[in-house]
Amino acid sequence: MTKLLVTLVLSLGVAGSAYAVEGDAEAGEAKVAVCGACHGADGNSPAPNFPKIAGQGERYLLKQLVDIKEGRRVVPEMTGLLDDSNEQDLADMAAYFASQTMTDGVADADLVPRGEAIFRGGDLELGLPACTGCHSPTGQGNAPAGFPHLGGQHALYTAKQLTDFREGIRVNDGDSMVMQTIASRLSNRDIEAVSNYIQGLR
Repeated sequence: MTKLLVTLVLSLGVAGSAYAVEGDAEAGEAKVAVCGACHGADGNSPAPNFPKIAGQGERYLLKQLVDIKEGRRVVPEMTGLLDDSNEQDLADMAAYFASQTMTDGVADADLVPRGEAIFRGGDLELGLPACTGCHSPTGQGNAPAGFPHLGGQHALYTAKQLTDFREGIRVNDGDSMVMQTIASRLSNRDIEAVSNYIQGLR
């Protein structure tokens, strides 16, 4: 547990690698038309298997776009979509979606108790830290540190990401592998519970 907490604290420092360009939300609006097919015109995807990216931290969004373009994060549905986008384009897209507002979701009431317990308190026996440490008590994340906004995110999407981290399918969480380590300690039932709780956070 101590090792994991130290890793989380250290990752705050290394999450500081910034990109050289500054995004322009107004310019980004003209560059995201194709994104709307899956994520919605304002970044609020109507389909639960595609993430809501409205209101997501600009730094986090830019990292994901760069990782996807450069192959560090594999998203089959986005294959080739960013090939013609330069660093400024990606920064502008990130700025646009960051300037939008994520819509609220609703949690499954039966899953809330276990999901809330994990999100707010972790699980000492499993060596599992509380999600609030990086993602805030309200699920708003920590935009300057590059930790994503979770509150309101589709439960189906969140559950898939946690499962992918656990199974080693998604690995773009840095050398410290914080999310891979955390997800490795979650059962399928716990992933379902915390994902549903996150969906209802606002």
